[in-house]
Amino acid sequence: MHENEAPIIVGLDIGTTKIAAIAGRKNEYGKLEILGFGRANSIGVQHGQVLNIDQTIKAIKQALQNCMESNSELDISEVYVGVAGHHIKSLQTRGDIVRQNSDLEIQRWELDILIENQRKTFIPAGDQIIDVIPQDFHVDNYQNIKDPVGYNGVKVGANFHIITGDRNAIRNINRAVERSGLKTKDLVLQPLASSSAVMSSIDMEAGVAILDIGGGTSDLAVFYEGILKHTAVIPFGGENITSDIRHGLGVLKSQAEAMKVQFGSALEDEAKANAFITIPGLKGMPAKEISVKNLAAIIQARMSEILEFVTYHLKQVGLDNRALNGGIILTGGGSQLKHLLQLTEYITGLNARIGLPNEHLAANHIDELKKPMYATCIGLILKGFDDFENKRKEFKNKSKDIHVPDSLLKEEMQTNIHAQEKEVVDMKKRKSISTFWEKFKVSLIDLFKEDGDIEIK
Repeated sequence: MHENEAPIIVGLDIGTTKIAAIAGRKNEYGKLEILGFGRANSIGVQHGQVLNIDQTIKAIKQALQNCMESNSELDISEVYVGVAGHHIKSLQTRGDIVRQNSDLEIQRWELDILIENQRKTFIPAGDQIIDVIPQDFHVDNYQNIKDPVGYNGVKVGANFHIITGDRNAIRNINRAVERSGLKTKDLVLQPLASSSAVMSSIDMEAGVAILDIGGGTSDLAVFYEGILKHTAVIPFGGENITSDIRHGLGVLKSQAEAMKVQFGSALEDEAKANAFITIPGLKGMPAKEISVKNLAAIIQARMSEILEFVTYHLKQVGLDNRALNGGIILTGGGSQLKHLLQLTEYITGLNARIGLPNEHLAANHIDELKKPMYATCIGLILKGFDDFENKRKEFKNKSKDIHVPDSLLKEEMQTNIHAQEKEVVDMKKRKSISTFWEKFKVSLIDLFKEDGDIEIK
């Protein structure tokens, strides 16, 4: 795919602590080039849900403005939006269709009908289906088929994972996006977006759990034998840890957040017993000494609770530490806590690692974009390209000649690019000089050529 043919896709992550907007395009090697990046502090969102629409609109507009300021060539009108919150639920269903003409091989449009039929599944009043994900197909008596296109049979069916959410919560997201002057291209469950950004096909086959620890929620997605087995939204995240520190140690919210980031540890035993943090007193009050060990104890208590939820969900679907050979991948802003990997391995019994969204990114980007907190945004762009490549949606801005801004490239890469550009200019100069001499030589030959001379080629 030539980069001018690839659409520019924008992911919008409306989180509890931050709103991020990232614009990307796939290059000829299939890697994502980031064309624009902006973020803003989120105010109107709590536990992944948009509560104050006006404040959320201001934050979206700010993130969008920052994104477009990072690259003046960008024009953003439609976005892929992540959805989370503890109103998200999932259920398993099974569906079949009897084919109209069993003499022909199964076509893609028949599977689209099968998937669309699942949107008629009965769900509780007030809920809305967000996504229908086929897990494995069956054709007549043949089971566990990944893709039945090209098979032949009388009946085709599948097991489905259906994701639902509260209708009002989804309406609030759409309303905030539309009133920010944007169109929602699609709503994508945040753990699925994060998963696509940080895992490979090998992880999916081996069996892996992906935990995206955000500000308001921690989102879980479990894959086994290449199939999405389970999704869940755990209603605790980094904001809960900050709140626990604030109340437990009697400090301001900003102080609690700063202590968590700079001195926080997820393991009390790893914290130094004789280390203290000095917090300045308020309005003449004496300074406060905070024990680093006490800080770690508070963080460990809340993180242990989140990880116990993960263990519970894994047991619910019958996938324990012996089944998931790929272990657990931690991503999201909360995954950067010190010693969190050790605590995760201790509680879940799974090997743990940090999931960074750099596998799908072009190698020349600044490190800021490779942080786990942007995994959801990168995953939303990947979802857009999956829709484009499978022709599920139409995209307007296909052939825009937009360049990656220097601000999103590493310094050495900028130097290389400028050197390459200089080389191209030099080559053009050399070419124009050589063209001039060629013309001059021809005119000299013509000048001395007598009538009747034969030109030798």
